[in-house]
Amino acid sequence: MTTGLRAVAVKKLPEVLSVKDKLTFLHEVGSVLSGNRPRLVLDCSSIRECDSSVIHLLIHCLEEAMKRNGDVKLAAVPRYAAIMLVTTGVARLFETFDTTEEAVNSFHQVPSVPARVEAKREATEEAA
Repeated sequence: MTTGLRAVAVKKLPEVLSVKDKLTFLHEVGSVLSGNRPRLVLDCSSIRECDSSVIHLLIHCLEEAMKRNGDVKLAAVPRYAAIMLVTTGVARLFETFDTTEEAVNSFHQVPSVPARVEAKREATEEAA
């Protein structure tokens, strides 16, 4: 999906993650994650269980993206999966959004400047 800026890939996780499904999925996202500064949104809406295999897959995708100065965001995470991600501590590694559209758009928003950085900048400008 493109929004006029750099492309953001959206991949839907399979309902159940067998070994074969995991390998197929990794092959599909491999081309996305091998580029410079990859941007990937993982649509989690169809997953039926969130076991260690799913968590490992999420972390693997994030690791590969981070090696290339990219990012992975999650979208439409079912409640039971969100609970598992929080319980395992994995939730803090990902930004999570209600929809894939929100996740894609988040890549194109300018991050807000923290208040203390803004205050320091204003003080510097006043002193000059």
